Amino acid sequence: MSDCQEPEAHPGKGTCCQPGSPHPHLILPFQVHLSLVVDHYENPRNVGSLDKSSKNVGTGLVGAPACGDVMKLQIQVDEKGKIVDARFKTFGCGSAIASSSLATEWVKGKTVEEALTIKNTDIAKELCLPPVKLHCSMLAEDAIKAALADYKLKQGTPNKEEPEEKK
Repeated sequence: MSDCQEPEAHPGKGTCCQPGSPHPHLILPFQVHLSLVVDHYENPRNVGSLDKSSKNVGTGLVGAPACGDVMKLQIQVDEKGKIVDARFKTFGCGSAIASSSLATEWVKGKTVEEALTIKNTDIAKELCLPPVKLHCSMLAEDAIKAALADYKLKQGTPNKEEPEEKK
């Protein structure tokens, strides 16, 4: 064992590192990113499709030409306006799949209006995405918004993002 370069991190212990191994305190943020992204990649939640012709299903299809990621996210809304199911299919990297999987988990149980508050920054923070993978969380937010807009269109409800005329 070699002497630890951060002895203050280990009171009373000066030899915590194995030779040739990364220091455990230096890899923790990367491990967190990997563990959440890998978990959602290897065990994706809510993969599949809903009936896009159904009036209570909204479908969002978005893509990022620069990297080739394509994301389809669908929501199913009950008569009270609550999202009761969500499904996704994503062609892309592990971070794109993880972002889609997490997005479907987060929208379920929310109202349509509550789901609009989900931001890419929240997804990126939860998954600890590195800067080069932030476009994956942006795609997930765009897919949520597109699915919600499609649902609202089917309901004849104006999209909140568009200014409404006052009566």
